Amino acid sequence: MAIDRRREAAGGGRQLPEENGSLPAGEAGSAAAAATLAVAPPATAEIQTLPPPAAGSCSPLLLDYDGSVLPFLGGLGCGYQRTLVLLTWIPALFIGFSQFSDSFLLDQPDFWCREPDGQGNWTDNLTRGLANHSQSSSAGMLGAPALPTPPPGDNASQCHCHEWHYLIRAGLVQNVVSKWDLVCESSWKVHIAKFSLLVGLIFGYLITGCIADWVGRRPVLLFSVIFILIFGLTVALSVNVTMFSTLRFFEGFCLAGIILSLYALRIELCPPGHRFMVTMVASFIAMAGQFLMPGLAALCRDWQVLQAVIICPFLLMLLYWVIFPESLRWLMATQQFEAAKKLILHFTNKNEMNIESDIKGVMPELEKELTRRPKKVCIVKVVGTRNLWKNIVVLCVNSLTGFGIHHCFAKSMMGHEMKNSNPHHFYTDYYTMAGIALASCLAMCPVVGFLGRRGGLLLFMILTALASLLQLGLLNLIGKYSQLPDSGMSDSVKDKFSTAFSIVGMFSSHAVGSLSVFFCAEITPTVIRGGGLGLVLASAGFGMLTAPIMELHNQKGYFLHHVIFACCTLICIICILLLPESKNQNLPENIPDGEHYTRKPLLPHKKGEQPLLLTNSELKDYSGLHDSSAVGDGVSENTTANGM
Repeated sequence: MAIDRRREAAGGGRQLPEENGSLPAGEAGSAAAAATLAVAPPATAEIQTLPPPAAGSCSPLLLDYDGSVLPFLGGLGCGYQRTLVLLTWIPALFIGFSQFSDSFLLDQPDFWCREPDGQGNWTDNLTRGLANHSQSSSAGMLGAPALPTPPPGDNASQCHCHEWHYLIRAGLVQNVVSKWDLVCESSWKVHIAKFSLLVGLIFGYLITGCIADWVGRRPVLLFSVIFILIFGLTVALSVNVTMFSTLRFFEGFCLAGIILSLYALRIELCPPGHRFMVTMVASFIAMAGQFLMPGLAALCRDWQVLQAVIICPFLLMLLYWVIFPESLRWLMATQQFEAAKKLILHFTNKNEMNIESDIKGVMPELEKELTRRPKKVCIVKVVGTRNLWKNIVVLCVNSLTGFGIHHCFAKSMMGHEMKNSNPHHFYTDYYTMAGIALASCLAMCPVVGFLGRRGGLLLFMILTALASLLQLGLLNLIGKYSQLPDSGMSDSVKDKFSTAFSIVGMFSSHAVGSLSVFFCAEITPTVIRGGGLGLVLASAGFGMLTAPIMELHNQKGYFLHHVIFACCTLICIICILLLPESKNQNLPENIPDGEHYTRKPLLPHKKGEQPLLLTNSELKDYSGLHDSSAVGDGVSENTTANGM
């Protein structure tokens, strides 16, 4: 065709980046062959050489971090890189303590009114008033205790009390609720205090993610550590609940900066085959903090001591200012080559490597680019893309749905346990939730390893949708049949089915939320990875925020809440099919790389058959249609791609 003749005459045509910054398959082969034949004899024609960079563009060798720079540094096989990964794992334990502290600091206790007995002595041998056997929060990010429901009788007189006696089930002698008597008409302040940490996390993810893309991961990590020490320790000195809630907002903001920067550093340190394993180890360490939290609360006994003990371990992270470097991948992607050169020499010195082992010539290419100005990008640049914004939005909706519907399943399961309430069921609920989360992460490892990121996310989302729809539809049908005299069904059968569906739903929805965050970290380019991670983590925070909102309204609208999220799961199943597969793929470094990180067809088309839907790189082959018509090759401007 005329287009092919013009491309051959031009020596291979334009160089278009493919998914990971390389050339498209057809053009890369022609360009590499032409360059090889031009500089080498036919006997060495099988040796591939990199195509010359276009004017004003950076060397492709330096932008190929996973293929060139990381192997030169030894990958995870060298001791220094392993030490850095270990340093990103250790704070996960402290993060786990902070994330699940609300379950203990703000647990709604049982309480009695203490009144004088006529001789001036105080007695609490009265009937329990407003005893709260409601659902306890399984984790600081998964739910909150329900508002106390007054027993029948003179409810107003039971709240008119001058002094309360509390029975805290969370291992503490005193917590925030008993400290400032946040019961009866003041019980809503407990949920506001729960909002403060989550809202702080949401704003922290959004803001620190953008800052991490502009100034780097290391400054965000270190300044977040400094300020969480200030605000976290000040929380223990709060004089009222307003001060407590305000300081918890800033504590959550700083905690978000630590979580996000460590997540990005962990991803950017690893080669493609180890990213998921390294991330899952960090998740297991954070769960260890969740399992150890009840014992820590039992040892501290007082909420102020517990808050101080949770925050003080972050003092160890002040040493990271000296021992932890900036992300080399981010420096290379933003073309800060002078700082990158110093860091590469630091890596080779720590690993005792010889620079002469640089077979691909990374250091000579780096020397040529030292005068280049840095190019930093903000997350708002995603708006001008075609595929990248779509991928990020799909994963944001997935994380929102996964963490949002998780509370629906938890509330349903705990609602059946409340029928046979036990004053000491706090630890049963807490460890049930923690055990389900642990089982979910354990199941993710083989599933993602076998099916890949997209396949695993699709499987867990389908399980979530089935559990939700069966709980909403089948259980109502069972409830109708149980009312018939000859049906043989009882309410206990319905409760058992509901509990089983709730466990499956919690299991799969936790995997959906966690895998969505990891998936976003892999397909978002390095130059805006902080902003992309901030968006998907903030979406997860919005999903978690639905739990205290529902509790604040005393579960009004709970069924509609569940129906809305069940519909979202069906939409997400369709949208997941639009995502690319990132398993064993190089991380995209800049926005063009991420834009060409497109979905591959599930069934490859036959040779010689024109596909109905072309990929992005194939569509660019028709970019010369208008030019060819101007030359007079007889091609009409209105001719479609499939027509060609």
